[in-house]
Amino acid sequence: MFRIAIKMLLGDRAKYLMLVSALSFASLLMTQQSSVFSGLMLWTTATLRNTVAPIWVMDPKVEQVNEGIPLRDTDLPRVRSIPGVAWAVPFFSSFEQARLFDGTFNRIAFCGIDSATLIGAPAVLTHGRLQDLRQAHAVIIDEFGIEKLSKGRPKPLAVGDTFDINDHEARIVGICKAARAFYGYPYVYTTYERAIEMSPKMRKTLSFVLVSPARGWTAEQVAKQIEKDTGLRAFTEAQFAESTVRWFIHNTGIPISFGITIILGFIVGMAIAGQTFYSFILENLGNLGALKAMGASNRLLRNMVILQAFLVGIIGYGIGLGLTSIFGFSTIKSGQPPFYMPYQIPLFTFGVILFICSFSAFLGIRKISKLEAAEVFRA
Repeated sequence: MFRIAIKMLLGDRAKYLMLVSALSFASLLMTQQSSVFSGLMLWTTATLRNTVAPIWVMDPKVEQVNEGIPLRDTDLPRVRSIPGVAWAVPFFSSFEQARLFDGTFNRIAFCGIDSATLIGAPAVLTHGRLQDLRQAHAVIIDEFGIEKLSKGRPKPLAVGDTFDINDHEARIVGICKAARAFYGYPYVYTTYERAIEMSPKMRKTLSFVLVSPARGWTAEQVAKQIEKDTGLRAFTEAQFAESTVRWFIHNTGIPISFGITIILGFIVGMAIAGQTFYSFILENLGNLGALKAMGASNRLLRNMVILQAFLVGIIGYGIGLGLTSIFGFSTIKSGQPPFYMPYQIPLFTFGVILFICSFSAFLGIRKISKLEAAEVFRA
């Protein structure tokens, strides 16, 4: 009987293709938009992922990593004196102006790391050596920065080339791999002292303190101890990433715009699939009535309808997920738009598609349950 149900479904090619297309579109829209939203939220934590540190210490009012409130220089030794702190180093972070050879300007995410330990530097260098950062005027720039700052040049920037940061000469001694920043600015790294020298003069310059827990202490324990003893805010890396994402969700219109698109995909998929499947059942009432007259139970007919609904649902979901994956692979090289698809997103989409299929099947089952077998023999 289930084979008959599949033949009935495939027999009406127009409605079968419309069902699959509607569910594929809904699956594509929800998965793709959710993945782009996740990619955007991942961009907001780029500084955290580029600067690996177990604990971040900051001003009590700071909620996200992209906007820091400078600390006093005396806060660094205060943090170092806290029990459970293995080491604590300064970290400078700000957005500055870089001037190119032709006089054009570009904004950069400017980071200053501890000159003694070089803690906070990017993990992967493709050109140059990290130790060269201690040389005069030395900076390390990420690959996106090389691409962005090289526009208009006869050849791309390379190790040894120079540009200006706030009218200070910056000489490239290394090129690194770095996660893309939310604001689209390239990352430029130098030592903490040089970053302060190149940046506009401020009374307080310490953006964050990077901390590692001592042996026998967890990052959470040390963070709580720092907050208790200093009155500063201390986050583990995971907590700071969560706080940053939460800040962007609550203070920007990004979730609303993406959420509306995802909801529209769900509504369109449910409306078209439900209407089409109901129309399919209406056109096949004669066949279903004949099966009922030949002894098929309501339960068997319901199972046939459920099989038909979920078969097109799984096919549509697979096509939509495949198209989303193709879209994701196509963005790898350019990095735009941001795309990040953790396993929760396909599971979420699969659950929504199953709900749409259940709704469509319910409409068909409701009609079949009222069907009298004798109706098929009426003139």
